[in-house]
Amino acid sequence: MKRIYLFCIMLILVSVFANAQTITFISEKTNKPLPKVSVFGKDGNILAYSDIDGKIEKQSLSPSQEKFQIVYNSFPVASLSYSDMDKDVIRINDQFKEIETIIIKNSKPAKYIHIKGNFNAYVTMNNRLNSYTDGIITYVFDNKTKKLKSANIEQYRIFHLADAKNEKKIVSTWDTSSSLRLPELKYVGNPEEYKTKRNVIKELKGDHKDQLEVTGEALQQKEFSIFGFRIFDLRTILNMSFEKNSEKSLKDFLEYNEVISLKLKHKSETDYNQIITYNNFYPAELSFSDEKDIEKVKFNKDYSNYKTQFWNSSSFPNMQSIFSSFFKDDLKEKPNK
Repeated sequence: MKRIYLFCIMLILVSVFANAQTITFISEKTNKPLPKVSVFGKDGNILAYSDIDGKIEKQSLSPSQEKFQIVYNSFPVASLSYSDMDKDVIRINDQFKEIETIIIKNSKPAKYIHIKGNFNAYVTMNNRLNSYTDGIITYVFDNKTKKLKSANIEQYRIFHLADAKNEKKIVSTWDTSSSLRLPELKYVGNPEEYKTKRNVIKELKGDHKDQLEVTGEALQQKEFSIFGFRIFDLRTILNMSFEKNSEKSLKDFLEYNEVISLKLKHKSETDYNQIITYNNFYPAELSFSDEKDIEKVKFNKDYSNYKTQFWNSSSFPNMQSIFSSFFKDDLKEKPNK
Protein backbone atom coordinates (compact mmCIF):
# COMPACT_ATOMS: atom_id res chain seq x y z
CA MET A 1 0.00 0.00 0.00
CA LYS A 2 2.84 2.35 0.89
CA ARG A 3 4.54 1.67 -2.46
CA ILE A 4 1.33 2.44 -4.37
CA TYR A 5 0.94 5.71 -2.42
CA LEU A 6 4.51 6.77 -3.21
CA PHE A 7 4.05 5.81 -6.86
CA CYS A 8 0.92 8.01 -7.12
CA ILE A 9 2.79 10.95 -5.57
CA MET A 10 5.60 10.49 -8.10
CA LEU A 11 3.14 10.49 -10.99
CA ILE A 12 1.55 13.72 -9.74
CA LEU A 13 4.94 15.41 -9.33
CA VAL A 14 6.05 14.35 -12.81
CA SER A 15 2.80 15.66 -14.30
CA VAL A 16 3.09 19.00 -12.50
CA PHE A 17 6.76 19.37 -13.48
CA ALA A 18 6.03 18.55 -17.15
CA ASN A 19 3.21 21.10 -17.34
CA ALA A 20 5.39 23.75 -15.73
CA GLN A 21 7.86 23.40 -18.60
CA THR A 22 5.34 24.18 -21.34
CA ILE A 23 3.04 26.98 -22.45
CA THR A 24 -0.32 26.13 -24.01
CA PHE A 25 -1.98 28.48 -26.49
CA ILE A 26 -5.77 28.26 -26.57
CA SER A 27 -8.51 30.09 -28.46
CA GLU A 28 -10.28 32.93 -26.64
CA LYS A 29 -13.50 31.97 -28.40
CA THR A 30 -13.54 28.17 -28.15
CA ASN A 31 -11.08 27.41 -25.32
CA LYS A 32 -9.57 24.75 -27.61
CA PRO A 33 -5.79 24.34 -28.16
CA LEU A 34 -4.26 26.28 -31.06
CA PRO A 35 -1.68 24.36 -33.11
CA LYS A 36 0.69 26.15 -35.51
CA VAL A 37 1.17 29.29 -33.41
CA SER A 38 4.56 30.89 -34.19
CA VAL A 39 6.44 32.85 -31.53
CA PHE A 40 8.81 35.48 -32.97
CA GLY A 41 11.56 37.13 -30.94
CA LYS A 42 12.32 40.85 -31.21
CA ASP A 43 15.05 40.09 -33.79
CA GLY A 44 12.65 38.18 -36.07
CA ASN A 45 13.80 34.71 -35.07
CA ILE A 46 11.11 32.02 -34.86
CA LEU A 47 11.63 30.71 -31.34
CA ALA A 48 8.75 28.25 -31.07
CA TYR A 49 5.89 26.64 -33.01
CA SER A 50 3.01 25.02 -31.15
CA ASP A 51 2.03 21.37 -31.64
CA ILE A 52 -1.48 19.95 -32.02
CA ASP A 53 -2.02 20.33 -28.26
CA GLY A 54 -1.15 24.04 -28.54
CA LYS A 55 2.07 23.55 -26.56
CA ILE A 56 5.55 25.04 -26.83
CA GLU A 57 8.57 24.56 -24.57
CA LYS A 58 9.20 27.42 -22.12
CA GLN A 59 12.94 26.88 -22.41
CA SER A 60 12.78 28.08 -26.03
CA LEU A 61 12.04 31.61 -24.75
CA SER A 62 14.65 33.93 -23.25
CA PRO A 63 14.14 37.04 -21.06
CA SER A 64 16.68 38.84 -23.28
CA GLN A 65 14.10 38.89 -26.08
CA GLU A 66 11.85 41.20 -23.99
CA LYS A 67 9.06 41.26 -26.58
CA PHE A 68 7.48 38.43 -28.53
CA GLN A 69 5.23 38.63 -31.58
CA ILE A 70 2.61 35.90 -31.83
CA VAL A 71 1.58 34.84 -35.34
CA TYR A 72 -1.33 32.54 -36.17
CA ASN A 73 -2.57 31.60 -39.65
CA SER A 74 -0.03 34.02 -41.18
CA PHE A 75 -1.43 36.98 -39.21
CA PRO A 76 0.15 38.74 -36.19
CA VAL A 77 -2.36 38.30 -33.36
CA ALA A 78 -0.52 39.57 -30.25
CA SER A 79 2.60 41.29 -28.93
CA LEU A 80 3.60 39.97 -25.50
CA SER A 81 6.34 40.69 -22.98
CA TYR A 82 8.40 38.01 -21.29
CA SER A 83 6.28 38.35 -18.15
CA ASP A 84 3.15 37.85 -20.28
CA MET A 85 4.67 34.62 -21.57
CA ASP A 86 5.54 33.34 -18.09
CA LYS A 87 2.24 31.47 -17.81
CA ASP A 88 1.04 27.92 -18.31
CA VAL A 89 -1.88 28.97 -20.55
CA ILE A 90 -2.13 31.93 -22.93
CA ARG A 91 -5.40 32.87 -24.62
CA ILE A 92 -5.16 34.06 -28.23
CA ASN A 93 -7.68 35.94 -30.36
CA ASP A 94 -7.72 33.59 -33.35
CA GLN A 95 -10.53 35.33 -35.23
CA PHE A 96 -8.29 37.62 -37.27
CA LYS A 97 -8.82 35.30 -40.22
CA GLU A 98 -11.92 33.20 -40.63
CA ILE A 99 -11.79 29.88 -42.45
CA GLU A 100 -12.21 30.63 -46.15
CA THR A 101 -15.12 28.93 -47.94
CA ILE A 102 -13.77 26.66 -50.67
CA ILE A 103 -15.47 27.25 -54.02
CA ILE A 104 -16.71 24.11 -55.77
CA LYS A 105 -16.58 24.28 -59.58
CA ASN A 106 -17.61 21.75 -62.22
CA SER A 107 -19.11 19.49 -59.58
CA LYS A 108 -19.90 16.71 -62.06
CA PRO A 109 -17.53 13.79 -61.24
CA ALA A 110 -14.64 13.33 -63.66
CA LYS A 111 -11.26 11.57 -63.85
CA TYR A 112 -9.38 14.16 -61.81
CA ILE A 113 -9.87 16.51 -58.88
CA HIS A 114 -8.13 19.89 -59.09
CA ILE A 115 -7.48 21.74 -55.83
CA LYS A 116 -6.24 25.29 -56.35
CA GLY A 117 -5.04 27.53 -53.54
CA ASN A 118 -2.35 29.68 -51.94
CA PHE A 119 0.94 28.50 -50.50
CA ASN A 120 3.94 29.84 -48.63
CA ALA A 121 7.18 28.14 -47.62
CA TYR A 122 10.24 29.36 -45.74
CA VAL A 123 13.47 28.07 -44.26
CA THR A 124 15.11 29.21 -41.03
CA MET A 125 18.79 28.78 -40.14
CA ASN A 126 19.32 28.67 -36.36
CA ASN A 127 15.80 30.14 -35.96
CA ARG A 128 16.55 33.09 -38.28
CA LEU A 129 14.71 33.41 -41.59
CA ASN A 130 16.96 32.48 -44.50
CA SER A 131 14.69 32.16 -47.57
CA TYR A 132 11.00 32.51 -48.44
CA THR A 133 8.57 31.76 -51.27
CA ASP A 134 4.82 32.06 -51.81
CA GLY A 135 2.35 31.85 -54.66
CA ILE A 136 -0.63 30.15 -56.26
CA ILE A 137 -0.65 26.43 -57.04
CA THR A 138 -3.02 23.71 -58.24
CA TYR A 139 -2.74 20.08 -57.16
CA VAL A 140 -4.20 17.37 -59.40
CA PHE A 141 -5.49 14.14 -57.83
CA ASP A 142 -6.81 10.96 -59.41
CA ASN A 143 -10.52 10.95 -58.53
CA LYS A 144 -10.66 7.16 -58.22
CA THR A 145 -7.54 6.44 -56.15
CA LYS A 146 -7.24 9.95 -54.62
CA LYS A 147 -3.50 9.77 -55.32
CA LEU A 148 -1.59 12.96 -56.10
CA LYS A 149 -0.70 13.23 -59.81
CA SER A 150 1.02 16.62 -60.03
CA ALA A 151 1.65 20.02 -58.45
CA ASN A 152 1.33 22.96 -60.85
CA ILE A 153 2.49 26.48 -59.95
CA GLU A 154 0.72 29.41 -61.58
CA GLN A 155 2.69 32.30 -60.01
CA TYR A 156 5.26 32.66 -57.25
CA ARG A 157 7.79 34.92 -55.52
CA ILE A 158 11.23 34.05 -54.09
CA PHE A 159 13.07 36.00 -51.36
CA HIS A 160 16.47 35.53 -49.75
CA LEU A 161 18.65 37.33 -47.20
CA ALA A 162 21.22 39.62 -48.78
CA ASP A 163 24.02 38.71 -46.33
CA ALA A 164 24.22 35.00 -47.31
CA LYS A 165 27.83 34.14 -48.27
CA ASN A 166 27.60 30.44 -49.13
CA GLU A 167 30.93 29.43 -47.62
CA LYS A 168 30.98 25.71 -48.32
CA LYS A 169 32.30 24.51 -44.98
CA ILE A 170 30.34 27.01 -42.83
CA VAL A 171 26.72 25.88 -42.95
CA SER A 172 25.40 28.96 -41.13
CA THR A 173 26.41 31.18 -44.08
CA TRP A 174 24.40 29.25 -46.66
CA ASP A 175 21.58 30.69 -48.76
CA THR A 176 18.87 28.03 -48.46
CA SER A 177 16.78 29.26 -51.43
CA SER A 178 17.67 26.07 -53.30
CA SER A 179 16.15 24.06 -50.42
CA LEU A 180 12.72 25.71 -50.62
CA ARG A 181 10.07 23.04 -51.10
CA LEU A 182 6.46 23.07 -52.21
CA PRO A 183 3.92 21.64 -49.77
CA GLU A 184 3.76 17.89 -50.42
CA LEU A 185 0.17 16.72 -50.36
CA LYS A 186 1.13 13.14 -51.16
CA TYR A 187 -1.38 11.37 -48.91
CA VAL A 188 -3.94 14.09 -48.24
CA GLY A 189 -6.47 12.10 -50.27
CA ASN A 190 -5.63 8.94 -48.29
CA PRO A 191 -4.76 9.93 -44.68
CA GLU A 192 -4.74 6.24 -43.72
CA GLU A 193 -1.42 5.92 -45.58
CA TYR A 194 0.26 7.88 -42.77
CA LYS A 195 -0.46 5.09 -40.29
CA THR A 196 2.92 3.36 -40.12
CA LYS A 197 5.11 2.18 -37.26
CA ARG A 198 7.40 5.17 -37.74
CA ASN A 199 4.66 7.80 -37.38
CA VAL A 200 2.70 9.04 -34.38
CA ILE A 201 -0.78 10.34 -35.20
CA LYS A 202 -2.93 12.63 -33.04
CA GLU A 203 -6.36 14.08 -33.77
CA LEU A 204 -7.85 17.33 -32.50
CA LYS A 205 -11.58 17.91 -32.92
CA GLY A 206 -12.44 21.61 -32.95
CA ASP A 207 -15.66 23.61 -33.24
CA HIS A 208 -15.13 24.28 -36.95
CA LYS A 209 -12.63 21.69 -38.17
CA ASP A 210 -10.87 18.43 -37.33
CA GLN A 211 -7.08 18.30 -37.43
CA LEU A 212 -4.64 15.43 -37.85
CA GLU A 213 -1.02 15.69 -36.74
CA VAL A 214 1.48 13.15 -38.07
CA THR A 215 4.95 13.19 -36.50
CA GLY A 216 8.02 11.16 -37.37
CA GLU A 217 11.71 11.19 -36.52
CA ALA A 218 15.01 9.65 -37.55
CA LEU A 219 18.74 9.86 -36.72
CA GLN A 220 18.00 10.35 -33.03
CA GLN A 221 20.76 8.10 -31.71
CA LYS A 222 23.43 8.38 -34.37
CA GLU A 223 24.41 11.00 -36.93
CA PHE A 224 24.66 10.38 -40.67
CA SER A 225 27.83 11.41 -42.50
CA ILE A 226 28.22 12.30 -46.15
CA PHE A 227 30.87 14.32 -48.04
CA GLY A 228 32.26 15.71 -44.78
CA PHE A 229 28.90 16.82 -43.42
CA ARG A 230 27.05 15.49 -40.36
CA ILE A 231 23.26 15.22 -40.20
CA PHE A 232 21.42 14.56 -36.93
CA ASP A 233 17.98 14.76 -35.30
CA LEU A 234 15.61 14.71 -38.29
CA ARG A 235 11.97 15.44 -37.38
CA THR A 236 8.78 15.95 -39.40
CA ILE A 237 5.39 17.31 -38.35
CA LEU A 238 2.46 17.24 -40.78
CA ASN A 239 -0.83 18.91 -39.90
CA MET A 240 -3.95 18.47 -42.05
CA SER A 241 -7.33 20.09 -41.44
CA PHE A 242 -10.71 18.79 -42.63
CA GLU A 243 -14.35 19.75 -42.22
CA LYS A 244 -15.69 18.95 -38.75
CA ASN A 245 -16.98 15.40 -38.34
CA SER A 246 -16.31 14.67 -42.02
CA GLU A 247 -14.98 11.59 -43.79
CA LYS A 248 -11.68 13.46 -44.29
CA SER A 249 -11.86 13.19 -48.07
CA LEU A 250 -10.48 15.66 -50.60
CA LYS A 251 -13.86 17.42 -50.64
CA ASP A 252 -13.45 18.03 -46.90
CA PHE A 253 -9.83 19.23 -47.09
CA LEU A 254 -9.20 22.69 -45.55
CA GLU A 255 -5.48 23.21 -44.86
CA TYR A 256 -2.04 21.58 -44.93
CA ASN A 257 1.06 22.46 -42.90
CA GLU A 258 4.45 20.77 -42.82
CA VAL A 259 7.48 21.39 -40.60
CA ILE A 260 10.75 19.55 -41.27
CA SER A 261 13.75 20.11 -39.00
CA LEU A 262 17.28 18.73 -38.92
CA LYS A 263 20.68 19.54 -37.46
CA LEU A 264 23.57 19.92 -39.90
CA LYS A 265 27.24 20.85 -39.69
CA HIS A 266 30.50 20.39 -41.56
CA LYS A 267 32.97 18.12 -39.78
CA SER A 268 35.20 21.16 -39.18
CA GLU A 269 32.42 22.98 -37.29
CA THR A 270 31.99 22.60 -33.53
CA ASP A 271 28.22 23.03 -33.26
CA TYR A 272 25.28 21.81 -35.27
CA ASN A 273 23.09 24.28 -37.18
CA GLN A 274 19.32 23.94 -36.78
CA ILE A 275 17.58 24.12 -40.16
CA ILE A 276 13.77 24.17 -40.22
CA THR A 277 11.52 24.19 -43.29
CA TYR A 278 7.90 25.39 -43.02
CA ASN A 279 5.48 24.60 -45.89
CA ASN A 280 1.82 25.68 -45.91
CA PHE A 281 -1.09 25.28 -48.33
CA TYR A 282 -4.58 26.82 -48.11
CA PRO A 283 -7.17 25.47 -50.62
CA ALA A 284 -9.47 28.02 -52.27
CA GLU A 285 -11.11 26.17 -55.15
CA LEU A 286 -12.01 22.55 -55.95
CA SER A 287 -13.10 21.35 -59.38
CA PHE A 288 -13.51 18.14 -61.38
CA SER A 289 -11.94 17.67 -64.80
CA ASP A 290 -11.00 15.00 -67.31
CA GLU A 291 -7.77 16.91 -67.97
CA LYS A 292 -4.69 16.40 -65.82
CA ASP A 293 -2.36 18.70 -67.77
CA ILE A 294 -2.94 22.34 -66.82
CA GLU A 295 -1.06 25.58 -67.44
CA LYS A 296 1.91 26.05 -65.15
CA VAL A 297 5.32 27.70 -64.79
CA LYS A 298 8.59 26.09 -63.76
CA PHE A 299 9.53 26.53 -60.11
CA ASN A 300 13.00 27.96 -60.69
CA LYS A 301 14.43 29.14 -57.37
CA ASP A 302 16.74 31.70 -59.01
CA TYR A 303 13.89 34.08 -59.82
CA SER A 304 10.26 35.00 -59.13
CA ASN A 305 7.59 34.45 -61.76
CA TYR A 306 4.27 36.33 -61.56
CA LYS A 307 1.96 38.54 -63.63
CA THR A 308 -0.33 39.87 -60.87
CA GLN A 309 0.20 41.03 -57.29
CA PHE A 310 -1.56 37.97 -55.87
CA TRP A 311 -0.19 38.64 -52.38
CA ASN A 312 -2.42 41.73 -51.99
CA SER A 313 -5.55 39.60 -51.67
CA SER A 314 -6.98 39.82 -48.14
CA SER A 315 -7.17 36.01 -47.94
CA PHE A 316 -3.57 35.42 -49.04
CA PRO A 317 -1.22 34.05 -46.31
CA ASN A 318 1.41 36.75 -46.77
CA MET A 319 4.13 35.86 -44.27
CA GLN A 320 6.58 37.95 -46.30
CA SER A 321 5.10 41.16 -44.86
CA ILE A 322 5.72 39.83 -41.33
CA PHE A 323 9.32 38.88 -42.10
CA SER A 324 9.92 42.23 -43.82
CA SER A 325 8.84 44.06 -40.68
CA PHE A 326 11.90 42.54 -38.99
CA PHE A 327 14.46 42.30 -41.80
CA LYS A 328 13.53 45.42 -43.83
CA ASP A 329 15.68 45.75 -46.97
CA ASP A 330 17.86 42.76 -46.01
CA LEU A 331 15.11 40.49 -47.34
CA LYS A 332 15.57 40.68 -51.09
CA GLU A 333 13.19 39.45 -53.77
CA LYS A 334 14.76 37.61 -56.67
CA PRO A 335 14.11 39.14 -60.14
CA ASN A 336 10.66 38.59 -61.63
CA LYS A 337 11.07 36.67 -64.87
